[in-house]
Amino acid sequence: MSETNPAAASDVAAPHRYTAAMAADIEARWQDFWDAEGTYAAPNPKGDLAGDPETVAKPKKFIMDMFPYPSGAGLHVGHPLGYIATDVYARFQRMTGHNVLHTLGFDAFGLPAEQYAVQTGTHPRVSTEANIENMKAQLRRLGLGHDKRRSFATIDPDYYKWTQWIFLQIFNSWYDPEAKKARPISELIAQFESGERPVPGTTRAWSELSDTERADILGEYRLAYASDAPVNWCPGLGTVLANEEVTADGRSERGNYPVFKAKLRQWNMRITAYADRLLEDLEELDWPEAIKLQQRNWIGRSEGARVDFPVGDEKITVFTTRPDTLFGATYMVLAPEHPLVDKFTPAAWPEGTHDVWTGGHATPADAVAAYRAQAAAKSDVERQAEAKDKTGVFTGAYATNPVNGERIPVFIADYVLMGYGTGAIMAVPAHDSRDFAFARAFELPIRCVVEPTDDRGTDPAAWDDAFASYDAKIINSSGAGVSLDGLGVTEAKARITAWLESQGIGEGTVNYRLRDWLFSRQRYWGEPFPIVYDEDGIAHALPESMLPLELPEVEDYSPRTFDPDDADTQPETPLSRNEDWVNVTLDLGDGPKKYRRETNTMPNWAGSCWYELRYLDPHNSEQLVDPEIEQYWMGPREGLPHGGVDLYVGGAEHAVLHLLYARFWSKVLYDLGHVSSAEPFHKLFNQGMIQAYVYRDSRGIAVPAAEVEERDGAYWYNGEKVTRLLGKMGKSLKNAVTPDEICAEYGADTLRLYEMAMGPLDVSRPWDTRAVVGQFRLLQRLWRNIVDENTGEVTVTDAEPDEDTLRALHKAIDGVRGDLEGMRFNTAIAKVTELNNHLTKAGGPVSRPVAEALVLMVAPLAPHIAEELWRKLGHTDSVVHQDFPVADPAYVVDETVTCVVQVKGKVKARLEVPPAISEEELEKVALADEKVVAALGGAGIRKVIVRAPKLVNIVPA
Repeated sequence: MSETNPAAASDVAAPHRYTAAMAADIEARWQDFWDAEGTYAAPNPKGDLAGDPETVAKPKKFIMDMFPYPSGAGLHVGHPLGYIATDVYARFQRMTGHNVLHTLGFDAFGLPAEQYAVQTGTHPRVSTEANIENMKAQLRRLGLGHDKRRSFATIDPDYYKWTQWIFLQIFNSWYDPEAKKARPISELIAQFESGERPVPGTTRAWSELSDTERADILGEYRLAYASDAPVNWCPGLGTVLANEEVTADGRSERGNYPVFKAKLRQWNMRITAYADRLLEDLEELDWPEAIKLQQRNWIGRSEGARVDFPVGDEKITVFTTRPDTLFGATYMVLAPEHPLVDKFTPAAWPEGTHDVWTGGHATPADAVAAYRAQAAAKSDVERQAEAKDKTGVFTGAYATNPVNGERIPVFIADYVLMGYGTGAIMAVPAHDSRDFAFARAFELPIRCVVEPTDDRGTDPAAWDDAFASYDAKIINSSGAGVSLDGLGVTEAKARITAWLESQGIGEGTVNYRLRDWLFSRQRYWGEPFPIVYDEDGIAHALPESMLPLELPEVEDYSPRTFDPDDADTQPETPLSRNEDWVNVTLDLGDGPKKYRRETNTMPNWAGSCWYELRYLDPHNSEQLVDPEIEQYWMGPREGLPHGGVDLYVGGAEHAVLHLLYARFWSKVLYDLGHVSSAEPFHKLFNQGMIQAYVYRDSRGIAVPAAEVEERDGAYWYNGEKVTRLLGKMGKSLKNAVTPDEICAEYGADTLRLYEMAMGPLDVSRPWDTRAVVGQFRLLQRLWRNIVDENTGEVTVTDAEPDEDTLRALHKAIDGVRGDLEGMRFNTAIAKVTELNNHLTKAGGPVSRPVAEALVLMVAPLAPHIAEELWRKLGHTDSVVHQDFPVADPAYVVDETVTCVVQVKGKVKARLEVPPAISEEELEKVALADEKVVAALGGAGIRKVIVRAPKLVNIVPA
């Protein structure tokens, strides 16, 4: 929906009027000037980017946007919202005396380029680099003040050399729980060799073990390790996915394909070792509380106890947060994949087995096999959903409850996951809703051991659901030398945990929801692993001299995909088909040997785990980052105890994936002494989303928004009535507006102002092309207040401004300064508009000091027109590094304020009084006011409440 744009037409009567054409000329000239002069170059304290020592001596600000992915569709006007915001903030920080590092790179490995390559035969690098150039051009047109010397893409071999190097640091490290930090794996080996640390799982010395045995043991410690483990296998994409890449309905986030559980050998990152530190250090970060909460919930720390339940010669270990309810455990449930199931499942059903427990199968083995197949077709999310009907099957085995000696049946059920806790639970159906439903379905005993605080009584047979409470007392819980009866939950937990430890059948422990990070992808377009395997299958790290290990050329970029619904398939990677690259002879220090390369690639998250460090020292080929440079930009200091980027802006959708992964990598690098900052991002700000109306026809298909007409409150497209709904902006929804369109019609400064003026930065807001003209008119009025539209001459005067103008000016300076510092850009623009309107209404030439201060206030928001006006005002240096105006406090304070006078709670008068008036004086003035005297009508006064200088409340007698 569009209209003729008044900005596009030139005005013959006013040849020097600010039009779209003039804006385009001004903006192109100043963008060229900034590039040529290196206006936004941020000097380092040393190295090839070292610069002006005076600038380096200033306080620094490192301002970052979340890594953009260069899509072939290009940008729409929603994409630059955060980029413009950080640019405004960075410009303001430069004008308030800071050395500002602000740049932008490109997160360029990923599935879209690979899928495009599969469809077209175009190499992913070719399409990705073309997309990057297009995006760079679009962003340049917005006038973003990036230090372009520091930009890069993750697909640059000089960049991913260091991604591979970091992987090897993680691979060659282990987490020492006593030191609470990562240490080189060589130190662990030395402990095994000296006997200082016993070799786990054997009585033999380290020197007596084979290379394979040693590799297997070290694999249990390494922070990056390969293992056979349940993974999320997506046949439709031909790759495995991290838990975070699977949607709530058990499908792939990209492509919406079904995801299944499969057991494959994959690379993992032992992020779980850092769970406590990831939680603890959140407290010191200046992040939105909602993001912190999401990270806490994802890590999912819970305190409880591990308890052993004997099953013949085996034992089932469970983790429970409620060991106080052990006496109420009447059955057990294992995840269908639990390895113990095969060990204790008998050949035949035990005597007295209930028919409902068998699932109609002749033997326990048949029942288990059938149920496992059923569970494998569900995602973890589906399995944990609160389904109405609970499913499961008896294994044929009984465990012993250690607190009372009761034999309790052992089931498998899909609501228990192998990846959480121990993959086994003790079921206390009286006090857990899922266990309650399961027990009812399978006719299992339900015993109350936590006294209900409502009127339901203690007989679960009469209950509709379980009773769960931490604020109740324990009952029916005595035996085996321990009694919990009459205790509160907290006291009972402590007592039973101590008893379990004394008996050697359990211990207090902490559990986490967080799982290790699945780090393999069966793709081509990603970082190759710097790992090779010898003839015994032992993984070896490539030496740094062999990095980067570059991607080879392949003819077929696609992994083998399968029927999306076929779970019985296995990955086949594109790299595995390049035999000349896969099979190599290398000398890794002990002579030439044959090796096989890893044919998986790293996930697209790898490159974004450390990119803030590359911005600091982007051309360093000798080390990850120079320590002095890293310390300068990111080191800990007052207010930033863990160091990190000063401001990081991006979408809230990365609350878990990217942010948690980057924090983990940062902590490993910190532990190993490579960086001084234990956290990557100190302050996080989540911008809202620019939304747009989506119009759909009777088939539900989106129609072009620009061609929809509004008539009589309804919406029409090609004569057909369509529906309108506010939603995302995008090419597929046919409602995308490109920044190029707006820049052509109004200029980049207008687009910048409109996006910043739409509302608070952290709130989503609807795009309205028709409203853009309002900000264009602001710039036209600004131009007219300084430049004669007919002659092009500057019209400012050297005369002193009047007092009203001085007050308007300094109030604006004070307000705009505070708003820009607080990232309240919409209210900053409102204050600039108010001052500009004041000058317009005042008429006559604007005083030079006022005009210059106004241009300086506009400079962070609309930099092109500010540069042009600054030059027209006679200055030869760029406005970018000028000092931001400072308000005179004498003019910021109002001469008078309005005091409201109430009689019987109703406003009877408004008085203009000095801001510093005393309560006694204000009371005298109010009582003497003729309107107040009339309102009292001669009545006496019982009470006068004074809140100087704004309120007087009179209560008549």
